[in-house]
Amino acid sequence: MLASLDAARNGRALYALLTGFCFAGLLLASAESALARADNVWGAIWAGLALAAAFFGVNTTGLLLMDQARGEPVRDVVDAFFDALLGAHRVLLCLLLVLAPVAGAIGALLALLWAVRLPWIGTPLFGLLVPLGVLMMGLLAFCTVVLVGPLTGPAIWAGRSAREAAAMLWRQARHGLLEAAVLMAAVLVLSGAATAAIGFVVVSGGRAMALMSVLLLGIDVPPQQLMAGLFGYGLRSLGASGAPVAATPLGMAALVGGGVVFALALVLPTLIYLRGCCAVYLALQQGEDDVT
Repeated sequence: MLASLDAARNGRALYALLTGFCFAGLLLASAESALARADNVWGAIWAGLALAAAFFGVNTTGLLLMDQARGEPVRDVVDAFFDALLGAHRVLLCLLLVLAPVAGAIGALLALLWAVRLPWIGTPLFGLLVPLGVLMMGLLAFCTVVLVGPLTGPAIWAGRSAREAAAMLWRQARHGLLEAAVLMAAVLVLSGAATAAIGFVVVSGGRAMALMSVLLLGIDVPPQQLMAGLFGYGLRSLGASGAPVAATPLGMAALVGGGVVFALALVLPTLIYLRGCCAVYLALQQGEDDVT
């Protein structure tokens, strides 16, 4: 798991994820602008394109990180992007194969809850459904957080088909759920520690830079505006929050520069998390190979 910290050194993965997030951010801004003009059709189109950009950006990054995790030469970013275009649909198919039986189980539970209305079986049936429903929904949520969310992508990035990846997830849920939970907890701890460290660097550096810029250089930009870009705020959202803004070239430059820092601060923990998910998948697969 500690090897996941090396994800920041994978320059190709960093470039791919940062590019994907930037395109997604620009498309979301276009969607927001269209919705502000009450143009719902184009707003939905831009939002869908933003989701697609983020989806393919994450899959491209995942392929590069899986190469690194397996100790193989990291492929070119362009090659990884085209591989993601050709194979990322398997992630969605795997999710469909896994979630379809889950949806059926939830539908059966809802039907039984509807049957509680019947006067002759309602009370005893509800007494049985409460523990059954709590355990079922809790286990489904736990498996989603521990298995389906983190390991679907790495299984596809490692070359599995959608059917093979779905079978692996069901097999792991039956026989290795606790092991996967412990490994994913370690990944989350590493990601959280990296996020805390990056957050300290961004906040402390941002406050120092804001103080020096306003007091020493004497520029007429509120300190809040210098800090706003570091947390992903734009000029319009900052003004809506009641903070003072300066619509000047220096003020806009502060927001743009802060946005670059925000993007980097968001990308690095995400890289570590994705690299950790790849490591967990490989560890679980090695355990299966040792058993067989």
